[in-house]
Amino acid sequence: MNRINDLKRRILNAAFLAKEGHVASAFSVLDILYVLYENINFDPERDKLPSRDFVFLSKGHASLALYAVLADKGLFSNHLLARYCQHDSFLGGHPHRLCVPGVEASTGSLGHGLPMAVGCAMSLANDKEQNRVYCIVGDGELNEGSCWESLMLAAHHKLCNLTLFIDYNGSNDRAIDLAPLRRKLLAFGWPTEEIDGHDHEALKTALCYRSIKPTAIICRTVKGKGVKEMEENPHAWHHRTPTREELDRFIQELP
Repeated sequence: MNRINDLKRRILNAAFLAKEGHVASAFSVLDILYVLYENINFDPERDKLPSRDFVFLSKGHASLALYAVLADKGLFSNHLLARYCQHDSFLGGHPHRLCVPGVEASTGSLGHGLPMAVGCAMSLANDKEQNRVYCIVGDGELNEGSCWESLMLAAHHKLCNLTLFIDYNGSNDRAIDLAPLRRKLLAFGWPTEEIDGHDHEALKTALCYRSIKPTAIICRTVKGKGVKEMEENPHAWHHRTPTREELDRFIQELP
């Protein structure tokens, strides 16, 4: 957890300097991204290697988490993270595949990443390639009809090379009720597991799940995980950055 908290401090600092970013969303999904990049087939020195596994962060507003992990993996210097959303920076509020090393798809408009991941998985399957495709969506993002169309298409074509991680942090609670989500995914033809999305061992185990169909992992997460004020008031912190006093306090709060 020390590594995760170090990345959270970098995220807080980047958001403070930029006066921009979705910090609470980044903290929600950070463990998922970290475990993914620690365990998948991915070479940071050759990030476009044809045999690589693909990661699509569909909830692109959580870009700070992705940037922190990619920098930690060595795709670009950590000091560039502090230039997040600055005029001369390639690290924008949403990830851009032509600008940021390691980014597979430009995302941020919700409901776009999963269709692209399904298309990638279908192409790889048609070519009989062994690469795997991982996609991370938010629970609020599942309000988008394009996600459910993609779920049906992937199940129909039995895209067993595709794993979907759902960052289930309660963002959707004030909109459309997703429950019972696991039963819905099963009905759409997706074998589904539900885990603690901050438990690294559970996440690593989930990466090993295999089926003749695509697999879904519902990750129970906490928006703003690790900072009590964000955890207790996640909606207020959806798109808010810390003041200097809050920055110092939150950094001290992280063990």
